[in-house]
Amino acid sequence: MDELNGRMIACQILITGLIARVANNSPDPLRFLTDFRDEIRAVVKGVNIAGMDNTDRVRQTAQQTVDELFSLMKPPSIN
Repeated sequence: MDELNGRMIACQILITGLIARVANNSPDPLRFLTDFRDEIRAVVKGVNIAGMDNTDRVRQTAQQTVDELFSLMKPPSIN
């Protein structure tokens, strides 16, 4: 399990760096980050999670992960 967690953290760091790089090349980096974050949150909110008893907990954890990734670059908005 520790190896899996380490790989997930490495993926999160890689994705965060990639998003930051694309945002820096954007004419309006803050707007790019805001729009991209909102799109990712919408995907997490609408994705179909099958085969689990408590999908709300999985969805909440996924939303928190998205917020953590983007909080490295921009504080989450209150929605």
